[in-house]
Order: sequence, then C-alpha cells, then structure tokens
Amino acid sequence: MDTTGKKQRVALSSVAASALLTLMKAVVGIMTGSIGIISEAAHSMLDFGAAALTWYAVRMSGKPADRKHHYGHAKVESVTALIEAGLLFVTSLWIIYAATERLLSGTTEIDVTWYAIAVIVLSIVVDISRSRALLGVARETGSQALEADALHFTSDIFSSAVVLAGLGFARLGLGWADAAAGIVVALLVANAAFRLGKKTIDVLTDAAPEGIADRVEAITRIIEGVIDIDKIRVKPTGPQVFIEMSITHSRTLSAENTRRICTEIEERVHREFPVADMTINTRPVALSGESIAERVHVTGLNHGLHAHNIATGFSNGVSHVTFDVEIEQTLTIREAHDAVSALEHDLHRELDGNLEICIHIDPLRNTERPTVPVPETEAASLRTLINAAADQIEAIEDVHDITLLKTESDKLLITLHCSFPGDRQLEAVHSATSRLEGAIYHAIPEAGKVVIHAEPLAGMTLQADPHPC
Repeated sequence: MDTTGKKQRVALSSVAASALLTLMKAVVGIMTGSIGIISEAAHSMLDFGAAALTWYAVRMSGKPADRKHHYGHAKVESVTALIEAGLLFVTSLWIIYAATERLLSGTTEIDVTWYAIAVIVLSIVVDISRSRALLGVARETGSQALEADALHFTSDIFSSAVVLAGLGFARLGLGWADAAAGIVVALLVANAAFRLGKKTIDVLTDAAPEGIADRVEAITRIIEGVIDIDKIRVKPTGPQVFIEMSITHSRTLSAENTRRICTEIEERVHREFPVADMTINTRPVALSGESIAERVHVTGLNHGLHAHNIATGFSNGVSHVTFDVEIEQTLTIREAHDAVSALEHDLHRELDGNLEICIHIDPLRNTERPTVPVPETEAASLRTLINAAADQIEAIEDVHDITLLKTESDKLLITLHCSFPGDRQLEAVHSATSRLEGAIYHAIPEAGKVVIHAEPLAGMTLQADPHPC
C-alpha cells in the first residue's frame, strides 16, 4: 500500500470518528447541563475541523515537487498543524472562561445520567483507537499533520477521563467539580497546543532537527578523501530532510574519484537517514604535501592540457622542470606555443622560487586513422630488425606479440610486448624500453609510432605491471 493512500485513509476515518463524537457529546452535554461534557463537545468539534484539515493536508502534501514548489508540498501539513494548535489554544481559553464564570456564579445544575457516563466512556475507547492508528501511520510516514491529529485524540483521552471524574464528584453532590474538571481539560488542551505549535514553528522556520547535522558530519569525516567540511545545512520538510553539504578534497583527485567520495557519503548517510535528500558541493584545495609533479599535472588540467613525463631537478639554486604536453594536432605552432606559454606563466605563479621550465609539445590525435596489416613478406623482415634491436639491450629477455600495421600515409604503427624479471625496478625497465624504442626508430625509418608494453616474466614474482611508452 502506498504511503499517501494510507495517510488519506487514516485521516478520513478520523474525520468520521470526530464528527460522531462531537454530535454525541453535544446532545448529552445540552441534556445534562454539564460544562465538562459541553467543553468536551467543543473540543471534539475542534478535532473534527482539525481532522478535516489533516485530511486535506495529507492529500496536498503527497503531490510531487513542481516548478513553483521545488521542495514539494510537505509543509502544507506543518501549516495545518499550526492552525490546529491555534484552534486548540483558543478553545482552551473559552473553556477556562466558561468554567470560571460557573464557579464564580455558583450555579451548577447538572443531571448526571447513565448515558452521560456512557458517552464519555465510549469517547475514551474511540479516542484510544484513533490515537494509536494515527500515531502509527504518522511514525511510519513522518507525517506531522497526522501526528498533530494523534495528539488531539490523545489529549481527548485524558480530558474525557477528567470529565468522567468530574461527573462522579457531581453525582456525590460536589457540583463545582464539573467546572474544575473543565478547567483541567482546558489546561491539558493548552499544553498540547503549545507543544504542537512549537514543533510546527520549528519546521516552518527550517530549524535543524537535533543531532542530524552532528551525525552527518561524523559519518562524512571518516570517508577517505574528505579533507574538511565547510558547512552543513539541514532543512526538514514533512517526512523528508534536505541536507546541503560542502566538503573539501585534494585538488589532485580526478572527477571520478571526487564523485566516488560523494556517492559514498550519500550511501552511508541514507543508511541512517533513509528520508535524507542530499546535495554535496565539493571544493578542491591544495595540500602542503603536494609534489612538484602533482602541481604541474593539476595546473595542466586547469588549462585542458595533459602533462606527462614530468621530470624535476635542482642546480645552483635553480629548479628545473621538464615535461610533455599533448595539444590538438590541428593547431598551428603559434597557437600551440601560446597555449603552452599560458601554462608556463601559471606554473611560475604556482611554483615559488627561481624556476626554469621546458615543455615538449606532442600532437594529440583524436581521429581514428585507417590501418591495414603489413604483408607477411615485409612483416618478417621487420620482425627480424626489431628482434635484432632488442638483442642489443641486455635487460630485455623476451620480445613477443609484435603487431605491424600501416597507415594510409605509409607510416608504420608498431606494437610489441617485452618481458623483464618481476623484481626489476620500474625506472630500469622504462630506461630499457626507451632504448629499444629509439633503436627501432633508427632501424626502421618509416616507423611512425612505436608502443612497447613491458611485463614481468611468467612464473616470477609480480611487483609491477608497467606500461611505459
């Protein structure tokens, strides 16, 4: 059963119960002259109006968000609950006034009959039933309007019990007890109105529910990658809680990793607060422990350039930074140089001190080039040249999976795999593959691109799987 339908059904049943109780109490109160029962009839009439408002509110609050109401219509229930609280308070004042006037005048004409007592007892039974039903659905759906309605029926239980006691004392000849019971009823109703009003005002003024912000902060701070929390805002709207958060993270993180952090925060918060609707803003920050290579990489990304093969050195008080960047191949050399110069300018601001920067420009090819396999007669001689070049480098123990393709401009695309002992350092492996790459370019002048994949020898300890090119 959907929650909106369940809320409407229980609210409509409360409207019917309130109407029946109001009619019964009003008739008996007029017949007996009991101000306690008349005050109860007024209270039940108020409950009838409140129940009707609640039924309307739960119908409205179930509507989804639209272009005008971005947070939905759930606060209609809070507005309804506040109106109910005001009506309860006004009713309390009227009951106190009427009871006080009767006490001061000394006129207490009360006919305590069996049907008067029966109506009050029946009222208590109905109130208990409706209060439990309303409170159960209110807790299940987070409906403040149903909670307010449940509070009405709960206050009716106690007020009816007080009226019943007043009738008992009146039967014993203590006529003033009925008026006193009316005042007690009024005080109970006023107290319920105050508590309900305070709660609804908190919701309408967006007061943060106690403890939620602290718990969300505690959950967030243990997520790997979160540096700090700039702010947390919690906004209750009916059964939902809207949470806005701003966190900081290292600027070296990729967009995918940043999204992973946000997703993990949302999942963990939803485990404890299933009705939470979260919005997380992220702010990248520079950390004191960033290396020069990380700072160069981040600055390059800010310019839309991929910096790689970053090398740094220091000599005679001067820091030397060299790296490669890939720039769209369709640009002219002037356009490419302007882009690199802008990057270099920002790097001088990013990296303090005396600095020399040298940037190598690689053409970035975004288009797929058609290729065809090299004929086997030609491929055999090319493999012989490649294996001969590899034999000159002692560190390389095996060359295999050689692929030879030819582009439309008769340039060769050469890919191959070579093996190294699994405990060989990555830097030594890269040095060997770079030497092999150079030797292939020298042996095969028509080579346009050489890609070498390094891997550990089969059966040896695997410590790294480098892919230097």
